[in-house]
Amino acid sequence: MSDAPTPIQPAARQAPFVAPGPCQRASIAPYCARVRAMVTEERFQHILRVAALAETIGIANGFSRGELRATSLAAVLHDVARDLDEAKLFALAPPQHAIESEHPLALHGRAGRAIAVAWGITDERVLDAIEHHVSGPRPGDRVAMAVYVADVTEPGRGVNLDLRELAMRDLPRAYKRALVSKVRYLQSHGKAVHPRTLKVHDEISSQST
Repeated sequence: MSDAPTPIQPAARQAPFVAPGPCQRASIAPYCARVRAMVTEERFQHILRVAALAETIGIANGFSRGELRATSLAAVLHDVARDLDEAKLFALAPPQHAIESEHPLALHGRAGRAIAVAWGITDERVLDAIEHHVSGPRPGDRVAMAVYVADVTEPGRGVNLDLRELAMRDLPRAYKRALVSKVRYLQSHGKAVHPRTLKVHDEISSQST
């Protein structure tokens, strides 16, 4: 299973941000500091870009104040477990499928959820978005969809500009395109696809994208 983003179209330019970045706010900053202590600097810069973009996507799609805070916090925490070693990933999120045993990085969403719970996070919107940014959230979960799309389209990736711009107008459509494209990419390259990802794919593949 690959953790790499699915190239859809190379970006020749970068879409502008609107949101200033959640880590500048007092309610989010402490979590940013804790995450920064657990990841590489390169990873943390990715997290900052995802958080700013996810919040901007939420603003563009009319998220409520509560949804925006959940989106921002989930984006800040989404990769908190990404740089842990295999032993720690297995301890935090014991494999539930063969693919998770063979590809431990597939566990970093569930491991991240476990860390967030240990840090006192109780908002299920935040926890679900952290867990499912790897395998794909259920259709209709706006917070998780915003984090998922931001993760695969943030400007540092250098790809998916069209998908990023679409998310500003139609988040559900952008999410469907992103997930379907990921599954097709993995399958065409003979790579394993997580069972949950396939389940979500089956739910949305027949819908218009």
